[in-house]
Amino acid sequence: MVATTKENYELLVEQAKALVDGEEDWIANTANVSALLFNSLSNVNFAGVYRFENGELILGPFQGMPACVHIQMGKGVCGTAAQTERTQIVPNVHEFAGHIACDSASNSEIVIPIFKDQKLWGVFDFDSTKLNNFDETDEKYLTEIAKAIFA
Repeated sequence: MVATTKENYELLVEQAKALVDGEEDWIANTANVSALLFNSLSNVNFAGVYRFENGELILGPFQGMPACVHIQMGKGVCGTAAQTERTQIVPNVHEFAGHIACDSASNSEIVIPIFKDQKLWGVFDFDSTKLNNFDETDEKYLTEIAKAIFA
């Protein structure tokens, strides 16, 4: 399954780039992009960022239910993506050892690392109420959108 179609993603990439064009404030940019994706992706119940600061991930702008504020590196899907600096696609979060359940309605997740000046800045986190909601198509386009934040 994929959270949206290739054609829709191509439009979302352009919309995300337009939202951040000329704006330097990371809070404004990640808030707008989180809102865009939360309202555009299928079956998503959380879309947001965690920034890497002081050796941990700290909650940033998001859409969805209240979320965990601090996540240690290597803990949960977000901490694993941050520590490895690699995207994590989890078809069933209930089978992911150490999954941090902020919203019990979440069943699958994708976490995309965000880089600024070639260093880990944080992660984009997307949860879904559906099992197996994310795949390589999501990874490709969400990575492109993540890169646009600090382009």
